[in-house]
Amino acid sequence: MMPPEEESPDGDRDGGLVLLHGPKSGSTRKQGCDPFAQTQRSKLQHRRARINQQINKEMRMRAGAENLFRATSNHKVKETVALELSYVNSNLQLLKEELEELNSSMDVYQNDSESISVPMIPLGLKETKELDLLVPLKDFIREHYGEEGVLFEKEIKEFMELRQAMRTPSRNEAGLELLMEYYNQLYFLDSRFFPPTKTLGIFFHWYDSLTGVPSHQRALAFEKGSVLFNLGALHTQIGARQDRASLPGLNQAIDAFQKAAGAFNYLKENFSNAPSLDMSAASLTMLVRLMVAQVQECVFEKMTLLRSQNDFLARLQLAQEAARVEDVYSLVHQTMSQPHVKDYVPFSWTTMVQVKSEHFKALSHYFAAIALCDCPAPSDAELLEQEKAFLQFHVTMPEGPSLRVLLQDPEERRKLGKAHLKKAIMKHEEAMRIHGLCKILRKMDILQEVLSFAHKRSLSKYSEIDHEEDFFETGEAPDIHPKTHQKPEIKSPNFSQVKVTDLFYRLGPLSVFSAKNKWYPARRVHLMRGENGFGFTLRGDSPVLIAGVIPGGCAAEAGLKEGDYIISVNGKDCKWSKHAEVVQLLKNTGKEGVDIGIITLQGSECPKAMDRKAAVMSSGSGMPKSNKENSRKSLMNSKSASTLLVWSKKSKRSKKSTYSGVPFTAVGDNEAMY
Repeated sequence: MMPPEEESPDGDRDGGLVLLHGPKSGSTRKQGCDPFAQTQRSKLQHRRARINQQINKEMRMRAGAENLFRATSNHKVKETVALELSYVNSNLQLLKEELEELNSSMDVYQNDSESISVPMIPLGLKETKELDLLVPLKDFIREHYGEEGVLFEKEIKEFMELRQAMRTPSRNEAGLELLMEYYNQLYFLDSRFFPPTKTLGIFFHWYDSLTGVPSHQRALAFEKGSVLFNLGALHTQIGARQDRASLPGLNQAIDAFQKAAGAFNYLKENFSNAPSLDMSAASLTMLVRLMVAQVQECVFEKMTLLRSQNDFLARLQLAQEAARVEDVYSLVHQTMSQPHVKDYVPFSWTTMVQVKSEHFKALSHYFAAIALCDCPAPSDAELLEQEKAFLQFHVTMPEGPSLRVLLQDPEERRKLGKAHLKKAIMKHEEAMRIHGLCKILRKMDILQEVLSFAHKRSLSKYSEIDHEEDFFETGEAPDIHPKTHQKPEIKSPNFSQVKVTDLFYRLGPLSVFSAKNKWYPARRVHLMRGENGFGFTLRGDSPVLIAGVIPGGCAAEAGLKEGDYIISVNGKDCKWSKHAEVVQLLKNTGKEGVDIGIITLQGSECPKAMDRKAAVMSSGSGMPKSNKENSRKSLMNSKSASTLLVWSKKSKRSKKSTYSGVPFTAVGDNEAMY
C-alpha cells in the first residue's frame, strides 16, 4: 500500500481526486454515514449489533463459570455451576442461530426492481465498540512530543468523530470513501502514536461478522484489517442492490463484486494470525471465490442481454457461460465444505451456493438443447464455423454419427438436444430438492420463482420435441466445456483514490516528528551575527537541518551541532518551513541577534553517516524494501506471536512523499553558509 502523501498544511491539493481535509471533511463525512437511517438494512445491522453484545455478555458469563468450575472442590457448587453452564450454552446457541438467520437475510440487500433475478449473497459489516482516545493521545503528545496535549484536543476529537462515522457507512460511493478516509488516517495515527517499544494501552474491539464472537487487540493492524473487511463487505452490499435486469446495473454489480474480491484478497495476502474467524485465511479464500462466482454469474446475465438468443453460436456461448458459472460455484461449495469453514459459514449460504451450481448446470444443458433443436441446420458457408465451435463445446464428444452429419441432420440434432434436456430437467429438480432442505431459502419467494420457471421451461421444451414414435433410449448427454468471454478481475483497493491530510500535522513533518524517533528536549539558543555570519550551513526543508558548523564560530560557541534541526526562529514555528523561508528569517535578524529553537535526535548514527544515507534514500525509491508497515508488532509481542494480527505489506511511498527511513530528508537544496 502506498502511504498517504504528507503535505504541508499550505501545500497544493491535487485536482480530480476526493480530498478530505480538516474541517471540510465534516460535510463529506455526514454524506458518508447514516447512523439514524431506519432502512431495512440499518435495522438489520442494529439487530446484529444487539445480538453481538448479548453473545459477548454470555461468553463472559461462560468464562467465569468455567473458571469457578475448575477452581472449586465443593461438589454442590460444581453441580450448580454445571447447571448454569448448560443454561448459558443453550442461550449462546440460540443467539448464534438468530445471528445466522440475520446473516442469511439476503433479500434485505437486494434491489427493489420488479425484475426476477437470482439473489446474491452480501455480507454484513463487522461491528466495533466506541473508542475513547482523548486521554491516551494527549498523554503521548505530552510525554513524547513535549507539547501540551490539550492543544490537540480538536484534532483528537475529529479523529474520534471520523471513527464513529465509519461504523455506519452509507451504502454508496460516499460510504466507501468514508472507510477509505479512515483507513488512510490510520497510517498517520500509526506513525505518530505507536512506537516500536511501547503500547498506549488502547484495545481495539471488533465482533466477528458471522458469529458475533468478540475479539480485541492492541495492534493497530487489527483495526486496519477490520476496516478493510468492512470495505469489502460494503462492496458486496452495493453489488447485491443493483438492478441486474439492465446493462448499467450489471456492469455496476460486476465492478462492486470484483472490488469486494480485491479487498478480501488484499486482506488475505497482507494479514496473518487473525484473531477472528471471518478474517482467517480459510474464510477469506472462501469469500474471494464467492465474489468471483457472483461476478461470473453477472457476466452470464450480461451475455443473455447482449447476445441474440436465436443464433446457434450465441446459444452455444450461453451454454458454456452457464457451465462456467456452475464450475466456479462448485469450487465455492468445495471451499465451504472444508473443515475450518464448514461449521462457520451459515447453512443458508452453503445451500444457496449448491443450488446455484445445480441451477446453472441445468441452464447450460438447456441452452445446448435449444441451440440444437430450435436453430436450423447450417448452410455450407456456416458449417465450417459451427463445426469448429462444436468441437470445443463438449468435454467429451457425443456418441453417434460424425460431427458434420450431426450438425446437418435435424433428427440427430433432436436426439442430442433431447439428451441435453433430460439432463437439464434432472439438474433443475436437484436444485429444487436442495433448496427445499433450507428453511431460510424456502422463505425467499424470488428464488423459488426463478427455479420453478427454469424447470417448467425445460419440461415444456422436452414435451415439444418428444415424439410418441421415439423408440430409442435417450442417451447420456456429455458435460459442456466451461468457457467465458469475460474473466473476472480481482480489483485491489485503490487507497490513493481518497487523499487525506494528517490531522496531527501541527506536531511537525513525519520524517522527524514520529513515534519511532526520539530526541533530546528542545532548547533555545541565542546567536549574534559575527564577521562570518552565524557560522553554520543549512540544508533541506521541513524542518531545516544544520548541515555543518564552523569551528570557533558563533554557532559552535552556542553549542549547535551538525545534524540539529531548527524548529523555530524568534518564536515563529519553523517545523514546516522551507529552506528559503528559514534563510529569510535569519537574514532579517538585526544587531540584537536571533533566538533559534533546536532539537537533536537521539541515535547511534553520526550526522555524516546519516547524511550519506539520506542522499542514497532521496535518489532511490524511498523506504527500504525490508521495512514492513507493522513489523514492530512482532517485536512488541514476540512471546505471543500466534495470537497477534501482523500487517506484512511492504511499505512504498509515493513520488511526492517526504517520508524516509532516516530522520531527515536530503532534498538537494543549495547548501549555503550563514
